[in-house]
This record gives sequence, C-alpha cells and structure tokens, in this order.
Amino acid sequence: MKELLQSKDKVIREIENAFSHVKLGNGIGLWEAQAIDDYASNEEQKLARDKDEKKDWKSLNSNVLQKCNSSLSFFDAEGMKFHLPAFIIASMNNTNMLDPIFHLTYLSSYTKEQLSALNTIQRKAIITYLKWCLSNIDYEFEHNNIEIALNLYWEK
Repeated sequence: MKELLQSKDKVIREIENAFSHVKLGNGIGLWEAQAIDDYASNEEQKLARDKDEKKDWKSLNSNVLQKCNSSLSFFDAEGMKFHLPAFIIASMNNTNMLDPIFHLTYLSSYTKEQLSALNTIQRKAIITYLKWCLSNIDYEFEHNNIEIALNLYWEK
C-alpha cells in the first residue's frame, strides 16, 4: 500500500509538470460544457463561460469537478487539455470522485479529437496515469479496457 501511495504522488507530480502551463484559451470551459449538456441557448452558454476558470486548472476543486463531471463529454480539444489533469488528480485523491478513465479508454473518433491537442509529454503523463490504474485494485474492472487503450492508442 505504501508503494502505491508513493507511486500515486509520483504520477500526480508528472501530471502537474506536464500540464503546468496549460491555459484554457478559446477552449470550452467547465461551466460552458455544462450549459451545452443542458441544451442551453448560445447566450446562456456565454454567461456560463464567464464563470469558467481559464488560467489555472489547479484551482478547480473536486466538488466543482464532481458537479460538472459530464463536461468531459462536451469539451473540445483545448478544453479537454485544460481540464483533464484536474479531473485525473481529483479522482486519484478522492475515491468518491468520478474518474476520467472512460474518456481515456473508450476511444471513438470524437474522443480522439478531444485528446488531439495533447503534446508528447502530456501523452506520456496520461500513459503513466493509466499504468498506475493498472496497478491499483480500485480500477480492476477497467484493467482490460486500459490495456487495450494503451496498446491501440496511447503507446502506438
């Protein structure tokens, strides 16, 4: 158990380093994605975007992420790049948090497009996270999907 915790800290540091300078830019934000999920009007989506964090993904707390967990399905590539590290780290630190494994392993053409803005260092950090999940009994149900995603997409 102690080894898994040390490994967890190492994975978190790698994620933080790989995504440290990522900003939202013109990407879809967390609350904006919720508005899209709710079929809100363009005006309501713009108002929701005003609430979005755009500069520091580390400031997104797990309560907000949990409340907006469906946003993962509505991000564009830049929005995913900005929010993904926050979702990963929050899920690693909070067992009640919905993790982003589905979005990293069920790789449709849409999901691959969402992940297309990741650079090589960020992709390597995601691979490290997925391999950590393989060593964690809490992800046992997902092990087969993780291995397939690693072989067919992430490590290809």
